[in-house]
Amino acid sequence: MFVKLFNKPKPKDDSELLALYRRTGDVAHLGELYGRYMELIFAVCFKYLKNEEESKDAVMHIFEKITHDLLHQHVTNWKSWIHVVAKNYCLMQLRSKKYHVEQSMVALKDDDDDMEFVSDEHHNGINDKELTLQAMEKCIHQLPEEQKICIDLFYLKQKSYKEIVDITGYDTSKVKSYIQNGKRNLKICVEKNNG
Repeated sequence: MFVKLFNKPKPKDDSELLALYRRTGDVAHLGELYGRYMELIFAVCFKYLKNEEESKDAVMHIFEKITHDLLHQHVTNWKSWIHVVAKNYCLMQLRSKKYHVEQSMVALKDDDDDMEFVSDEHHNGINDKELTLQAMEKCIHQLPEEQKICIDLFYLKQKSYKEIVDITGYDTSKVKSYIQNGKRNLKICVEKNNG
């Protein structure tokens, strides 16, 4: 009995777990390895995404991504490799989000011709579109919570009214109202910020 207590097997190091996963494809080995670095991965994600829930989601998505990647890639330094993977994943998310914001600005303009969100003019050498984008991101955070949620889901995450109703629990008329009011409040805020 005492022999069992004192003869615990030494935990496998990172490279052993990685080799086991590549050899067997058993996700348990990768899960053990990934679990050792989840706090680091979350910290990297939070640094870039600045949102706790999005960072938690990113940690899960990164795990799904590497289950495939590692079967085809040879990794010599796990810690630095996973750090770079997490950073690159977050940067891709931010680029994608910026693209959706730009597309949403165009959609907002198309929805309401009075909303002058998109302009080709330059202001002191800085593109007005970039200034408007910055103002819009700032203004979205100033919206009342229900409007912010509905605007984010409708324009940035491209959800339908029905999907927003399912996600939020608000009834359809409330969702439409929050989107309309949010759009109006965004227009006012952006115009104020752009002078």
